[in-house]
Amino acid sequence: MVQVCVAFGANLGDAQATVLQAIQDVGALATTKLHKASSLYASAPQMASGPEFVNAVAIYETDLPPLELLDALQNLENIFGRERPFPNAPRTLDLDIIFYGDVALDTPRLKVPHPLWRERAFVLKPLAEICPDLVRTQWLEQVSGQDIYRL
Repeated sequence: MVQVCVAFGANLGDAQATVLQAIQDVGALATTKLHKASSLYASAPQMASGPEFVNAVAIYETDLPPLELLDALQNLENIFGRERPFPNAPRTLDLDIIFYGDVALDTPRLKVPHPLWRERAFVLKPLAEICPDLVRTQWLEQVSGQDIYRL
């Protein structure tokens, strides 16, 4: 089993209900188990448009290889009605693999660790809540200007 970190975001529809359900749905994937989930947070769009986002981060244990996990997450996004009319469009659900154990991947489809995770308060704040040893104070200070609050 590998420990993975997944970030959740939604800013269309009932975003809170979607994120809560998606956290459970990822844990229901084959050979995947939810270990810990953060509280929900609201944040202003970053490099995106539309209404405020609802965000969370969760830690899972899985036997799914990285690209199979990515396929499963993208399938869940589609089930929740995710459309991609243009880059960074508002979305019903966005799922990002932040970490996949100690694996480092840089492929056209998947980069882990996620290349922007340290620049996003909507990843760092929830992650600091459930895994404070993974988040440095200086990283939180660098994103302190990004609007985010716990719901």
